[in-house]
Amino acid sequence: MNSQLFRTIRLAIKSLLLHKLRSGLTMLGIVFGVFSVIAMLAIGEGASSQAQKQVLELGATNIIVRSVKPPDDGENSSQSSNSRVLRYGLLDKDYTLLSSSIPTVSEAIPMREIIKQARFQHRQLNVRVVGCTPEYLTINHLSMAPGGRFLARHDLERMENVCVIAAGAATVLFPYEDPLGQIIQVDNQAYQVIGVTNERTASAAIGGSMSGQDYNKDVYIPIDTMRVRFGILDFQRTQGSFSAEQVELSQITLKVDDREDVIPTAEVVRESLERNHSRQKDYAVVVPLELLKQADQIRYIFNFVLGSIAAISLVVGGIGIMNIMLATVTERTREIGIRRALGAKRKDIIYQFLTETIVLSGTGGLVGIILGLMTPFAFVGLKFAANQLILKGDKSGSDISRIFMDMEPQIAFWSLPVAFGISVAIGVIFGVYPARSAARLDPIEALRHE
Repeated sequence: MNSQLFRTIRLAIKSLLLHKLRSGLTMLGIVFGVFSVIAMLAIGEGASSQAQKQVLELGATNIIVRSVKPPDDGENSSQSSNSRVLRYGLLDKDYTLLSSSIPTVSEAIPMREIIKQARFQHRQLNVRVVGCTPEYLTINHLSMAPGGRFLARHDLERMENVCVIAAGAATVLFPYEDPLGQIIQVDNQAYQVIGVTNERTASAAIGGSMSGQDYNKDVYIPIDTMRVRFGILDFQRTQGSFSAEQVELSQITLKVDDREDVIPTAEVVRESLERNHSRQKDYAVVVPLELLKQADQIRYIFNFVLGSIAAISLVVGGIGIMNIMLATVTERTREIGIRRALGAKRKDIIYQFLTETIVLSGTGGLVGIILGLMTPFAFVGLKFAANQLILKGDKSGSDISRIFMDMEPQIAFWSLPVAFGISVAIGVIFGVYPARSAARLDPIEALRHE
């Protein structure tokens, strides 16, 4: 039985090699079909993984409450002809309420941020000044460069005039000097640099509740020092007038010990904040766990849609195989008649032509898998090409860069056997009809065929 199967396969390969170009072109449909299935799913997995990574950076057991600037309708501001103060956002009493009245909250981390200018000698940079606590370092996945330290509890208690600067700010303000121990001016106030954070990838914007954060141009100071130095008003002067925003806290991050308690706790947080913010919705509650579940659902939908689109290529390839095999049956009618005359049964003819289609589709599937595995390397090449266009000053290069720079396809290894199995199944399905057509030929009529 094995020797007969081996002879059938060898005969099928020999028949296909007699028409190399035709066999190769017929196989292309399966090759590109399998390649597109693997590549599409790899792109989908990569995009999903990137989204999940950004959500997980926020913390799966965290609840993030952000101040949100309300629409500028004049109702929430006290103003005169040349000045205006806009009051909104989270309050210190919100922090006290959330940290003390919800049993499932194990830790509450306040934060306030404002945009100011930092200077050292003649160098200056617009930075995000972040008033925070020592816990801010770990909750935002920051790390310290050697030699320095982050803010400590005693810095808050003593309201020290110290700061930690991010890697990007350190590069601009201290291109030649060691930043540690130096004094920088932030809004004409002096702060001693006690540490530098390592470079960190910027976080993407999430919905309408959280904007993207670039952590590389931050200056971190004790939150109690910020209250004393900057107060709660952030003044912005323009020609002939000024405006100010009164925000006590920009963000409160709540940590929950048990992942199962995150969603119920978020509902309690929303209800609790309604007490202090019944007049205006000037805050947003972001639950990374909810976003993570949504990202999982989107991944399944994305993979299904992309896989379905790519599977159409396989079906088209199968139709091409059927078309060629039907033509092959017509060409080899006399050969079929001779084999039948020598004693071959109908099932032998079916096996012969079916084996040829399986060899054709299986070989195309293997080549498609090889090309599919090269998808991540192809994206590396596209990124390099985009960089070259940018260096040459081609504006279209920046558009290409935005598409490919942050995209890292991840091969879904389960898609390899699935794509190959589908390619073989396509060969069987679309090869049955031509094989049966060949087997049904009358031997006498086949021998008369010229």
